Amino acid sequence: MQGVVLHGVSGWHAKIFGFRSISARRKQTARGTPCLEDRQRLLWFWRRLIPYSNSGGERMQPEATAIQVDPADAVIERQREAARHHGLEVVFRDGDAGGEAAPELAVIPPGGCWMGSRANEHGARPVEQPRHEVHFERAFAITRGAIRRREYFAFLEASGHRRPRPYSWNEPEFPMYNVSAGDAEAYARWLSDVTGHSYRLPTEAEWEYAARAGTDTMFCFGDRIRREEVNCAGGLHCTRGLFFCGIGKPVPVGSLPPNAWGLYEVHGNVQEFTQDHWCDAYPGGPRPGDRAYQSIDRKYRYLRAVRGGSWFDPPGACRSGSRARRHQDEFDLNLGFRLVREISA
Repeated sequence: MQGVVLHGVSGWHAKIFGFRSISARRKQTARGTPCLEDRQRLLWFWRRLIPYSNSGGERMQPEATAIQVDPADAVIERQREAARHHGLEVVFRDGDAGGEAAPELAVIPPGGCWMGSRANEHGARPVEQPRHEVHFERAFAITRGAIRRREYFAFLEASGHRRPRPYSWNEPEFPMYNVSAGDAEAYARWLSDVTGHSYRLPTEAEWEYAARAGTDTMFCFGDRIRREEVNCAGGLHCTRGLFFCGIGKPVPVGSLPPNAWGLYEVHGNVQEFTQDHWCDAYPGGPRPGDRAYQSIDRKYRYLRAVRGGSWFDPPGACRSGSRARRHQDEFDLNLGFRLVREISA
């Protein structure tokens, strides 16, 4: 089994949870239903993480900061102004693609944000630091949610590209998962060809800037979340100390509340590939956010940064500043993608 990527137990999940016989449990973990022994390991791991809930409990006090966070109305107005400037609607599509409507896009205005996690942020890790400013001189557009199965299947039918396994036409509104970074980039190239516009994977900075939508909290909804806002694996209730589980699978794209810029499921549901190669720490200092990080460390040349967390991950792994790494040829039941569409100046 060495070198084989298994659904649901790949990468750091298998290492942290201590699976002893991955091959024997393949059918169980592929369905997202680990056996009893592994559930106990999952429970132990999640209990080490801080609970996130909007009901009760002591609110985390963020460290003092001079960051100016736009009020929600100002954030939305910036988006409208950017759309007007480029002659676009705030939410738009580029016509049809392979007989299917092209993915819905939201305009993201120029601006900037603090990228990364505070040192005292619950769930923060050294790989999410140092916090640094990223800025964007130009507007761009990004798909409102992860690419749906029906959108990806239109590409498969038109191009003859390799089909993922398992391959099924069921659940067309669910996010497309079981695809590699190369598959995502092939879809972006095809979509660029059929629409006449430039599509690509987002940089890490573009992803986080769009996900935050003017906020500086752990989540775009605040420093706490409710289960009806985020599809993640669950956590401990703040006041009762009771463990609750997530639903154990993805939900259709657009099922959960959007952020201020209209993006769905930026926390949880499926992890999302980015352009960036993995790095163990951010480069310090302000930097342009539209430039992907290309690792100079040979051991990371095949690893991509992924964002957003997933239905399989605890709340701390779904924060705006949280990041993880996946092999660029890996495919999994909790790994998908969304795309950036460049806007001409």
